[in-house]
Amino acid sequence: MKLAFSTLGVPALPVEQVVRLASEHGYHGVELRASSDEPVHPGLSADERRRVAGRFRDAGVEILTVAAYAQVAAVGDDGPVLDEMSAAVRLAADLGAAYVRVLPGGGGLPAPEADALAARRLAAMAPVAEDLGVRVLLETHDSHRAGADVARVLGLVGHKSVGAIWDVMHTWLAGEQPQVTYPALSPYLGYVQLKDIASAADTTPLPLGAGVLPLADTVEVLSRADWDGWLCWEYEKRWYPGAADLEGLLGPAREHLSRLLLESA
Repeated sequence: MKLAFSTLGVPALPVEQVVRLASEHGYHGVELRASSDEPVHPGLSADERRRVAGRFRDAGVEILTVAAYAQVAAVGDDGPVLDEMSAAVRLAADLGAAYVRVLPGGGGLPAPEADALAARRLAAMAPVAEDLGVRVLLETHDSHRAGADVARVLGLVGHKSVGAIWDVMHTWLAGEQPQVTYPALSPYLGYVQLKDIASAADTTPLPLGAGVLPLADTVEVLSRADWDGWLCWEYEKRWYPGAADLEGLLGPAREHLSRLLLESA
């Protein structure tokens, strides 16, 4: 399995710093938060996109994902959601990223209605993503926290260019164990997002291995299934200013993940 880290949960970092951190700490790739307050976002010009892609390519670090914030099950017109997804997919294609992350956002809707809304929008985006060589991945999150929730939507879509991100914290908070989540998501799984927290009541981010999330069980389930994808560490300091800085934890996080992979082999 390849190892990545995410910029989703940390204050905006310059591209050069992200590349340096990945290279220095032995990560194969990076998940990039792509919103308007970040150095990498859909408003970049063609030249700016080429420069960003070149910096990562020259360092031998993959841009794994453009992490967008489109909410595919949110109430409202399809147009703005599809426009946001399309912009992220085109950015990902220009940067050489394999994936675009989207969120459910269907809170308040009955599950069948939220599922149908998400599936319709993802199905509409699938041919665009396929043409550009990108997969759109729906993260286990908010209204669709469990693997079973996301699998319902993806089963309705039925397109290879639409898949899933397994965020281990959210499936655990939904009461779903890794032995249940993996079979539900395996037909669609793009990659796995790992983190650690103090408890269900206190989601303050902790160094990997210092909290309660079933990281070892998750890696063991993946290893037993001979799954050979990406493990991506997300550290959500952005919403917890008192948490330790990312940079000092990158090395220990990679070592912890490497140890789990070795123990599960």
